[in-house]
Amino acid sequence: MPTVYFETLDDDTVAVDGDVGDIVMELARAEGIEGIDAECGGGCACATCHVHVDPAWMPVVGPPSEIEQDMLEFDGEVAPTSRLSCQIELTEELDGLRVKVVGR
Repeated sequence: MPTVYFETLDDDTVAVDGDVGDIVMELARAEGIEGIDAECGGGCACATCHVHVDPAWMPVVGPPSEIEQDMLEFDGEVAPTSRLSCQIELTEELDGLRVKVVGR
């Protein structure tokens, strides 16, 4: 059971357990993590689930797709580790993943 650690807008860390195949955005919404609004419901059509992936995890998570990069351009806090949490699917390799909620 992979665990994702969310650094919240209040600088707290919340650990959320998920299953392989779960989407990081859905875990955040189910846990009520502020700043993951997911207005498009996970369709990669907005940037309201923007997170910064811990740099140590970027080789495992991988870079954003071209469509994801296009959506990220609408957000003012894009960083080299920016991803949309709706596009990160949990695998066993992502157990311990750390992301920082960007919010708006």
